[in-house]
Amino acid sequence: MGQGAAFFDLDRTLVAGASGQVFGRALREAGLLGRAVPGEDLIYGVFERVGENLPSIALARRAASMARGTSSAAVQAAALEAVPELVGRLQPFAGRLFAEHRLAGRPLVLATTTPYDLVAPLAAALGFDDVLATRYGKDDEGTYDGTIDGPFVWSQGKLAAARDRADGRGIDLADCYAYSDSVFDTPLLAAVGHPVAVNPDPRMVLMAVARRWPVLHLDVPPGVQQVPVLGQELQRVAFEFLHPLLFPYARFTLDGVDRLPVDGAAIIVANHRSYFDVITMALLFARRKRPVRFLGKRELFDVPVAGQFLLAMGGIPVDRGSGSGTPLAAATEALQAGEVVAIMPEGTIPRGEKFFSTTLQGRPGAARLAAATRAPVIPVGLWGTERVWPRSSRLPHVWNVTSPPRVTATVGEPVELKYRSESADTKRIMAAITALLPDEARVRHRPTPAELALTYPPGHAPDPAPAS
Repeated sequence: MGQGAAFFDLDRTLVAGASGQVFGRALREAGLLGRAVPGEDLIYGVFERVGENLPSIALARRAASMARGTSSAAVQAAALEAVPELVGRLQPFAGRLFAEHRLAGRPLVLATTTPYDLVAPLAAALGFDDVLATRYGKDDEGTYDGTIDGPFVWSQGKLAAARDRADGRGIDLADCYAYSDSVFDTPLLAAVGHPVAVNPDPRMVLMAVARRWPVLHLDVPPGVQQVPVLGQELQRVAFEFLHPLLFPYARFTLDGVDRLPVDGAAIIVANHRSYFDVITMALLFARRKRPVRFLGKRELFDVPVAGQFLLAMGGIPVDRGSGSGTPLAAATEALQAGEVVAIMPEGTIPRGEKFFSTTLQGRPGAARLAAATRAPVIPVGLWGTERVWPRSSRLPHVWNVTSPPRVTATVGEPVELKYRSESADTKRIMAAITALLPDEARVRHRPTPAELALTYPPGHAPDPAPAS
C-alpha cells in the first residue's frame, strides 16, 4: 500500500469561519478591492453558521471577473499580510493531524475553492507541500484577465484537481485522506480511501452518518463530542442548563469565579474530598462558561452521575500506577492549544486519618504541566462536598433536601512558581489551596470511628481509630 496524500479543505475545516473576510480586508487595505458586495456580510454570516452554500459559491465564481485588471503580484502581497491572522484562526488541534501525516510520509495538500494567489502564502506558512486552488487567468504582464484558468476547484472540480495531482505523481486515491466540513466536497471524500468529515456542516453530518465516515472536530481535543447542528461541544451546551437548583440536596457558595480566565491556557488545581467535587467544579466553570479538560482517576469515570459529568466535560482518565505518560501528554497538548486543564494534585480522596490532616499532600503532575507549558496555575479550595457525598456512599445524599449541607468553592489568585523543583512547586500549589479553605481545615481534629468510616469506599474496612 502506498503512502498517498492528505487533502485538506480550508474554510471551517482548518481555519475557523471564512477566510474570505480576512482576505477581503487585506485587499481593501491594499486598495485592490472596493466596497463590499451588497449582501456579502449576510452570505458570510450564513456560511459561519451552516457552512458552504450556493450563494457563497456564486460570489466566489463572480470574483474572477471582478478581479479583471488587477495585478496578481499585488494580490499576492496583500495575501501575505493576511497570513498572521489566518494562522491565528487555525483550528487548535490541526497541528497534531499534520504531524501524523508527515510522520507517515504523506504530503499535505491544501484543496480549496479560494484563489491560488490568495492561499499560496498561507499554505507555505503552514508547511503544506502543494496547493489545489482556483487559478485566475492572467495576461503576459501578470494582470488578471477575468477568466478562470483550469477547473473551478469546488465539488466535482475539486475532485478533478485532486485526481490530476494524484495521477501526475503516481498516487492512488485509495491511499489518500481527505478532510472537509462541506457536503459539497462529497465527491472528493467518496473517492479517497480515508474520508473524514471535519467540523461538519449539518448536511455533512447526515452524509457522514449515511456513509459511515468518521467525524473529527479540530477545535476540541480528540474524543470530545460536539452537538450536531449547534456546532458546539457538549460541555458548552450543558453549561446552559447546569445550575445549583439542579442539586437541592446541597447549598453552594462559589467565590472568586471571576479569577477563572475567560481565554488562554490555565491549570486549575483543587483539593479532593468527595466524588461531588466534580459537580461543584462543573458549576464553577458553568458560571464562567469556559470548557475545561479534567484529569481524574479512571475509577472516577465509572462513578454514576459524576462520571457522566467528567465525560461531558472532556475529561482525561488517568490509570494510576500504569506509568503511562499519555494523560500528561494530552493535558499538555490541550494547554498548548489554549485550553483549560483541571487537576486534583492529591490524586485520590484521602482515606482514614489522612482525610483529616491539616497538610495537603500533592503529586507533581500539576507542577510538571506548569513547568512544561508555563500556563498559570489557579488554585481552588473545596469544602463540604463530603457531607453531600461521603466516600462511603455509592450515591450522593439526594434525600437531604430539608437541611442540605453547605458546599464552598473558592478560586484564588495564580500560584507563584519557581519552575526549579517539582517538589517545591507542588508544595507551593498545595499551600495555595490550603489557604483558600475555612479555618476548621487548619485545626487538628481527632476523628471518631464513625467519621473515619465515612472516608472509606463501600465495603472497605476502615483502620481502627488511634488510641487516645
